[in-house]
Amino acid sequence: MLHIRRYLAAEKGINTQQVKHIQILRRSIDARQRTVYVNLSLRVFINEEPPTLFFPQIEYQDVSTAPQAIVVGAGPAGLFAALRLIELGLRPIVIERGKDVHSRKLDIAMLSREGRVDSESNYCFGEGGAGAFSDGKLYTRSKKRGNVERVLHIFCQHGASTDILVDAHPHIGSDRLPRVIQTIRQTIERCGGEVHFSTRMTSLLLEGNNIKGIEAKKLPSDETCTFHGPVILATGHSARDVYQYLHTQHIELEPKGIAVGVRLEHPAALIDAVQYHLRGNRPSYLPAAEYSFVTQVEDRGVYSFCMCPGGVVIPSATADDEVVVNGMSNSGRSGQWSNSGMVVELRPEDVEGDDVLRMMHWQQSLERMCKRQVMRGQSAPAQRMTDFVNGKLSANLPSSSYIPGLVASPLHFWMPREIAGRLQQAFKKFGRMRHGFLTNEATLIGVETRTSAPIRIIRQNDTLQHIRLQGLYPCGEGAGYAGGIVSAAIDGERCAEMLAAAQQ
Repeated sequence: MLHIRRYLAAEKGINTQQVKHIQILRRSIDARQRTVYVNLSLRVFINEEPPTLFFPQIEYQDVSTAPQAIVVGAGPAGLFAALRLIELGLRPIVIERGKDVHSRKLDIAMLSREGRVDSESNYCFGEGGAGAFSDGKLYTRSKKRGNVERVLHIFCQHGASTDILVDAHPHIGSDRLPRVIQTIRQTIERCGGEVHFSTRMTSLLLEGNNIKGIEAKKLPSDETCTFHGPVILATGHSARDVYQYLHTQHIELEPKGIAVGVRLEHPAALIDAVQYHLRGNRPSYLPAAEYSFVTQVEDRGVYSFCMCPGGVVIPSATADDEVVVNGMSNSGRSGQWSNSGMVVELRPEDVEGDDVLRMMHWQQSLERMCKRQVMRGQSAPAQRMTDFVNGKLSANLPSSSYIPGLVASPLHFWMPREIAGRLQQAFKKFGRMRHGFLTNEATLIGVETRTSAPIRIIRQNDTLQHIRLQGLYPCGEGAGYAGGIVSAAIDGERCAEMLAAAQQ
């Protein structure tokens, strides 16, 4: 910042002491050419002091005696729905099947070290949802759906770094996001709302076509409890029991396209060299390099997903009989490896049958197939990248960030041909686009399947309520209307607004 201050002083013909403050409005990296640029948009305060805060603070009122609304799920959609309900004068009752974020950390550590999956507390279930321990990326293209800046401001108000307000690809980090989530919960409780952990919804309370609340069970006692009020259903993309329950109750659903593939891990220094055109070490002013690839192979999209510079690969199964992987990185992104999902588009018409749950069943069958390749704990099948492209079993594997361990396996052979074949062709294309990217120093780890929900819970576009049931608001990524932390948060706010309007 000192260099910028000196440059501005020389440019304006003033003393550096007159530059009281420099606020970064936008920051991005342009590495398209040999020379890498750090692009900055600045607000400069000359001979005047800056304001104390650069973003608005929302005042959350006391709603302890207000009418209540039920929010099922404490992921980003559910938490932001609860905050918005408070703003609108309603008392949120948040029901979460998993544990609080601190207790959840212990179960996740056990999952990585011992390979034992707690079906209610894991990388997908618990306070903060699937995003809490899988990176905290806040980049979204869903600007047409709502106010992205508002969501980022709320995160900052609850402890996130204000860097997320300026970075082109904002990111909180898996080391910092849990504290932010805990602070959001404390706001909900301080204002008179409730948050119930280890409480799994088992059924909706119905009177005709009207939702009157939910029935739930306290875990592990299985004690039954009921909660009354309109319901925002924000259960996330992995709550298969919820989809199954809704289907048996003849609640309108439809299959939704998903993307499946592998998690691809490179040495971080290699990705830095490829993306920044480096011959030596990455300079300190540049962050760990990111990449983004997309192509079409045989009329289906193949693309990188949830890229984690300087990150680690994590086990994301929600049951012992499956193996699923994902990626995450901490705020510093300083790890030895970089990883990304590499996935292939799968449409409902690609899976035989007319069962509305067929995409979910296909997804689950691939995860179970993956488990059968290793048969122990949460070890994952893996293959060197060039070996996969050439259809060759890897004799050995590189070191990896994946703590449960890797087992050499012919992914090209046992993965569905429509997935493996398209990945092979895409990797050849990506290798031509970025020299050095296609390499046997990189490892494919199977399988990446939880990119989005395989089901959409149908709702009316104008009210966001379920198409038939009054008082039910399917919400967020699990309902098929969002794809990531920010878009889920925006959808949560919109559902809260529609619920509040219907109560007037």
